[in-house]
Amino acid sequence: MGKLDVQVMRHLSKDDYRVLTAVELGMRNHHAVPVPLIISIAGLRHGGAAKFLATLLRFKLVYHDNNKYDGYRLTWFGYDVLALRAFVARGAVDSVGRKIGEGKESDVYEGCRASDDRRVIIKFHRLGKTSFKAVKDKRDYLEGRKTAGNWLNMSRLAAKREWDFMCCLHEDKSIKVPEPLDQNRHAVVMGLAEGLPLYQLGAPGCLADPEKVLESTVTIARQLAARGLVHCDLNEFNLIVEQNTSAVTLIDFPQMISTKHPNAAMYFARDVRGLVKFFTMKLKFDVDEEGLFDFDGACASEAVTRLDTACRASGFDGCAPDKREGRSRPVKAVTEEEEDDNESDDDGVEALRAEFLARARVDAPAADASPPPPIAYEADAAPPPEVCAQKLRRERDKQLTRRARHNGSRNFAKTRSSHGKIKHKEKLDQEY
Repeated sequence: MGKLDVQVMRHLSKDDYRVLTAVELGMRNHHAVPVPLIISIAGLRHGGAAKFLATLLRFKLVYHDNNKYDGYRLTWFGYDVLALRAFVARGAVDSVGRKIGEGKESDVYEGCRASDDRRVIIKFHRLGKTSFKAVKDKRDYLEGRKTAGNWLNMSRLAAKREWDFMCCLHEDKSIKVPEPLDQNRHAVVMGLAEGLPLYQLGAPGCLADPEKVLESTVTIARQLAARGLVHCDLNEFNLIVEQNTSAVTLIDFPQMISTKHPNAAMYFARDVRGLVKFFTMKLKFDVDEEGLFDFDGACASEAVTRLDTACRASGFDGCAPDKREGRSRPVKAVTEEEEDDNESDDDGVEALRAEFLARARVDAPAADASPPPPIAYEADAAPPPEVCAQKLRRERDKQLTRRARHNGSRNFAKTRSSHGKIKHKEKLDQEY
């Protein structure tokens, strides 16, 4: 996916962001958004977008696709920039640091919030990676729709699903989870405990007490089941352990399902079996498996509210959802709600323009508020160069072309034709 170089946000103007947002909205119905549609959605004052598209293309925020027509697609980096701009405007993130985690579905970065000088965690969902492209078969992010449109929108649905689960679990306070701070597009901002050494359970530097960690983890799994949820990915990499107290914080929620799901017992047993294997083989700790796989006993515990219904977890109604409805199954009768959803997917330019203005009002700061500082790396990162490498390369190309147009330039080679006349052949020096 490349490096998240947020320094390019210093060089983007307000109109650049307008065009970038227009490309995002146009991708709802287009694989590559035509330039006239971009101009119509953005509503630029002078009607042209070539200059701004060139800037976005130079910073690799969009991709130029001219196979069938002249169009542009949003890149992952461009989607990251749009989400970060919204976070900066809302005051959720003011600086971005190093990458602290990478998985098959997401990238995780550390950041800082200037209002209270708090360290935050930024998680970017990136569905569609080479290692996990079967997500449409294994997850029900489509929520009844026939298609998600593209991987960017699929990642947005996954981030929204994780945000909903995290908010419900944080409000319930029965299970320790990160504090949800903000969510926009495919990114989620969360906060962990301050002032404590935190490690993933599977990390080499984790020296917590295995017995306490196992007891806390099993308690988390049973409390989730009591509230109608199964994690489905309860492994050592999704458990954050405090070094001193061995307290466990649960992370990574998009794949959670309801205990009413037909396969809930199987997923619960798989989670517990994976934990037993880790503690037995990696930590060399003898695990008493008596009662660990009692799924019915865990679900029978009394709970104040069932979170699976509140979050509309997969299978909360007792049915296994059709994850790829409309692709491999017979066409079903279309309800009025599905008709409304289909109509919303085929909105015209006016509807996209209205949503563009609404999104701009949400992402932008208040009119009376001072402009937010440009997002930057932490202090330990290298300072940004005054002139980007792309600009230097472009100026070098111009100088070479200008010298090549002169007949006496050393970049021209003299050759003789069959009639004995001298002709000049361009020979540019491509060394940078």
